Amino acid sequence: MKALALDFGEARIGVARSDDLGLMAHPVETIAAQPRPAALARIAHLATASRCEMLVIGLPVREDGTEGTAAVKVRKFAETLSNVLPADFPIHFHDEYRSTSEAKSQLRAAGRKEKSHRPIIDQAAAVVILQEFLDWHHRPSQGPANEPS
Repeated sequence: MKALALDFGEARIGVARSDDLGLMAHPVETIAAQPRPAALARIAHLATASRCEMLVIGLPVREDGTEGTAAVKVRKFAETLSNVLPADFPIHFHDEYRSTSEAKSQLRAAGRKEKSHRPIIDQAAAVVILQEFLDWHHRPSQGPANEPS
């Protein structure tokens, strides 16, 4: 199943997309989070133009498994986004714990200097979120993990 993923932030939103088979995540772009109507329209366009069948949004869950104010903001954003997506378009949340630090680590391993991370770090974090989600859902005999409702 083809999916689009978001790493939501107050300033920027990283976007990643899976391949047609739903096996591999790839960076797409970074969207300015403001003005909000433009960001929502861009995400809706990306989801429909690339024929995605679901949206995965990183949810900042604390280490103890609870949700704080950041998670409330993400859920509110997702609710607003659902109004511009096609009816009944599935939105899933996936625990984004350590996605940005993992993305930074991967960029360093790829030889990218820390100064060059800023323009792409949000996309890289979205890739981490989506790849974890895809990997989990392709495991045999297992249901959703790290997927707070």
